[in-house]
Formats: sequence, C-alpha cells, structure tokens
Amino acid sequence: MTPHRLIALATLGSIALLGGAYAFQHLGGLHPCKMCLWQRWPHAAAIAIGLIAMATGQHKLAWLGLIAALITSGTGLYHAGVEQMWWEGPNSCTSGSTAGLSVDDLLQQILEAPVVRCDEIAWSLWGLSMAAWNAVLSFIVALFWFKAAIKS
Repeated sequence: MTPHRLIALATLGSIALLGGAYAFQHLGGLHPCKMCLWQRWPHAAAIAIGLIAMATGQHKLAWLGLIAALITSGTGLYHAGVEQMWWEGPNSCTSGSTAGLSVDDLLQQILEAPVVRCDEIAWSLWGLSMAAWNAVLSFIVALFWFKAAIKS
C-alpha cells in the first residue's frame, strides 16, 4: 500500500474517532470530562497533518501524524487507568466554555452545567470504556501512520 493511502486511512481513522466522540456528546448526551477533551486535540492535529500531507505530497509528515496518534492513545490509556482507579487523575474535571459571558451568565452556566468526573465510566462496550477504546483504536491508527512514515 502506498504512503498516500496509508495516510488517508490514518486520517480517516482519526476523523471516525473524533466524529464518534462528538456523536456520543451531541447525540448521546454524554458530556466529556477534561481528559476526554485532551484526547480530542491530537486527533484534530492528526487530521490536519493528514490533509496537508495528502494535499502537498509531503508524506514525511506521517511522522507527525504518528506522534499525534500515539499522544491520544497514551492519553486514552492514562484516562482508562484513572477510570479503573489504578492511579489518580486531575483534581478538577469539568468542561465548558466561558468566553464572552457576563458574570451572571457565567454563574448561571456553572449552576446548570453537568459535573463530569474523569474517574467515572460513562459508557463501555465489552468491558472497555470510551477512553480505553480510544487508546486501542488510536494505537491501530498509529500503526498506519508508522507504516506510511517508514515507506515515505
């Protein structure tokens, strides 16, 4: 398989994982915790890297995509460990944007915001939480990035 196709598959993998996270949030009503949000940023970076690499033919960018995929996989593993109480996570674990809000609006948002804890499993399938699935599937995506990188 060519580096271009491998990069396309890796990019699609991050699109699917990030899209799934947003679907669980907006369609399934599962609000993300702080650590869930941390796992999204490397996927967004990997998507941008993949699109740039495919558009420019700079397949050496696959090394950066590999790093992004490994970061989100590692963060997912760390988060899964927090959920399983193997180690402690961050002290405060809530989400929400406060940009441009008045003091009254901010107070209202705080009072109405759901508190989402990083150490509680909101959803699981076959014994793996969303964070654990992200760790596993992102590692698979990282393998595509790695194969593209060594072929480029």
